Amino acid sequence: MENEHLKYWVAFNRVPGMGRARYQLLERHFGSLADAWSAPQTGLTAAGLDAKTVQRVTSRRSAIDPDSEIGALEAAGVRALTWHDDEYPARLKEIYDLPPVLYARGELLPQDERSVAVVGTRRPSAYGREAGHRMAYDLANAGVTIVSGLARGIDAIAHQAALEAEGRTVAVMGSGLDVMYPSEHKNLAAEIARNGVVMSEHPLGTRPDARNFPRRNRIMSGMTMGTVVIEAGQASGALITARHALEQNREVFAVPGNVLSPASRGTNGLIRDSAAKLVMDHRDILEELNLSWVGQQIELTAVFPQDENESQVLRWVTYDPVHIDEITRNSGLETSTVSGALAMMELRSLVKQVGGMNYIRLKETSAEYQAV
Repeated sequence: MENEHLKYWVAFNRVPGMGRARYQLLERHFGSLADAWSAPQTGLTAAGLDAKTVQRVTSRRSAIDPDSEIGALEAAGVRALTWHDDEYPARLKEIYDLPPVLYARGELLPQDERSVAVVGTRRPSAYGREAGHRMAYDLANAGVTIVSGLARGIDAIAHQAALEAEGRTVAVMGSGLDVMYPSEHKNLAAEIARNGVVMSEHPLGTRPDARNFPRRNRIMSGMTMGTVVIEAGQASGALITARHALEQNREVFAVPGNVLSPASRGTNGLIRDSAAKLVMDHRDILEELNLSWVGQQIELTAVFPQDENESQVLRWVTYDPVHIDEITRNSGLETSTVSGALAMMELRSLVKQVGGMNYIRLKETSAEYQAV
């Protein structure tokens, strides 16, 4: 989104209480947030905002300069993404309470759609540290992006393990990106930004607040294919992430812990209550998410579609299962043509049928093809 429009999104994000529903009301009524920003109180009311929100907008916007907001982001090396931007995580757009604006340092890549959240206690045992490191390292080494919250304990271990595997990792913060919390993770955050992304839904200058972190967790679970819980007590914030994942129809996995340890009661409880699938290593997760091929893909060379029909069909096959009827509808080709192209590409391990006439992509195509 161009800065001329983006500046009003980040300006409204400075007003407390401006979430998904209110942004949608303003867009629906005014057509653009630029018009909403300059609208009088009666216009905001007509858009459907409640009286308290109207009062907050009209009382605060005189102190908010949209151009200065954009300038501050540029000076901090931070970009703002709205749900209209292609780089905004596709899965996050599916959740009910999606953030209207995300602030990011680093770059989200298409392969980050193959991501898993790894969460757990801030005070892991030796077993928890080893399990967290091994799980995150192996997943990252297999080409899966590791998402976590940059907190002490399992979060930091997961990020560090992904970096050691030379993989991708995303940190979701509960404060502004210029307010590092915890402070000792400043260098870790900088390294993550060079090899992935550090992001937040909060404007610059937002201090860490206990209320921010449970809401932060919905972003971690919402943007990923599943959440792995490693060593979490009954009151652990990791269980909040697991609950969000279940509500968002995402997979939840749990590494079993010591039945005598309070630090594992929450994790083992998820397994006992059938809220999470028991996993013993990363291969259990890859198999459950239909990603067993990902590790092999890293070593495979790029391939080309053989003709225009294959090129057109492949544009609509993603790393998530897509039904042949949807591919046919999107490509505009005859069913027989699509079926034949998929059969030939499956022989060359470019795509794979995963059941019920659903297909997934197996290999990256060449950079030349992707740029077409």
